[in-house]
Amino acid sequence: MKTFSTLGLVTAIALSSVACSDAEPTQQAVEAGDRAKQLAQQYMIVDTHIDVPYRLRDDWEDVSKATQRGDFDYPRAVAGGLNVPFMSIYIPAALERTPGASYQLAHELIDGMEALVWRAPEKFGMAYSSADAERLFAQGKIGIALGMENGAPIEGKLENLQTFFDRGIRYITLSHSESNHIADSSYDLRKQWNGLSPFGKELIVEMNNLGVMADISHVSDDAFWQTLEITKTPVIASHSSLRRFTPGFERNMSDDMIVALAKNGGVIMINFGSSFVTQQANRYNDMIRPQIDAIRAELGDSEEADAKIAELRGKNPYPFATLEQVLDHIDHVKALVGIDYIGIGSDYDGVGDSLPVGLKDVSTYPNLVQGLLDRGYSEDEIGKILSGNLMRVWKAVESYAAAH
Repeated sequence: MKTFSTLGLVTAIALSSVACSDAEPTQQAVEAGDRAKQLAQQYMIVDTHIDVPYRLRDDWEDVSKATQRGDFDYPRAVAGGLNVPFMSIYIPAALERTPGASYQLAHELIDGMEALVWRAPEKFGMAYSSADAERLFAQGKIGIALGMENGAPIEGKLENLQTFFDRGIRYITLSHSESNHIADSSYDLRKQWNGLSPFGKELIVEMNNLGVMADISHVSDDAFWQTLEITKTPVIASHSSLRRFTPGFERNMSDDMIVALAKNGGVIMINFGSSFVTQQANRYNDMIRPQIDAIRAELGDSEEADAKIAELRGKNPYPFATLEQVLDHIDHVKALVGIDYIGIGSDYDGVGDSLPVGLKDVSTYPNLVQGLLDRGYSEDEIGKILSGNLMRVWKAVESYAAAH
């Protein structure tokens, strides 16, 4: 979520109108068949990373109805079969520099999700537990679960962990685009803790005891390995993909890390953002940004500069990934460690206009199911990817907490 400069998405967003028109027609359209649509409705779909709360803070719309913008609203979620979106309580890294700011924003974003449920109780309910998620699914409602993206609101106080647990937070992404008081970030060259901070190590223990899943998306490799050494419960990567397809991109997971995650019993939730999926998209900004900067340096903020930049963008549209390339990530995890460690963490409403052809919003999960069917996945395997694996982890974390 919101790491556009690092991920090469600032330019992607700026190029959206050109890239969509120039790139997509060359790529095969995806259309889910009846069986795929039926399976998407039959099985619970859990997506562990959707950035609706921060989207609505910046640009409010009533997502209980059809909306003009964004990747999520109720009608599209129903069409796609989405049952349990983990709404991201996203906290910008810079807020940690202002005492109390992260804590306040986290409460405001949670308030927004509770207000959505209060506004449309016939459509939504709060999913504070795996049992809530299953109950709401049986009732035909969308269960709003909450994950905190960036542990900055904890502010070094274990009592704040309890506070946010009481408000519904069920996973915490330990850090984000910068190292914080809990853990180093994969994006931050300053590895101030060489992994987890002393407080971060203490926090993992308390998260286990309370029933909060530890999310290792965004953290440095050292922080990942240290988390696995400490945790007594399975962990998740709430929205990561595979480094095998994006060499050098620490934000994604290496094969060794995926093997270790599987031994821990955890799950990697595949991120749909194109820069997570293909090397071409991942390096796009590195290619085009220097050329844009050179034009601005020569011509300044002028109409001539704008025209030259538009021409550059027209000749170099953003290289959207495809559904097939997302499926390649799933295939690789299955071949590496088996079917039991794969889930969905789309990053809808978080990665801007960088989503793959065929997976543009929450109505398109049936396309993913169709792709899995086409590649020979069984219905049982598809059910595990859609929700079964994540629900197993959630229940394991709850069971450990109940015993402690």
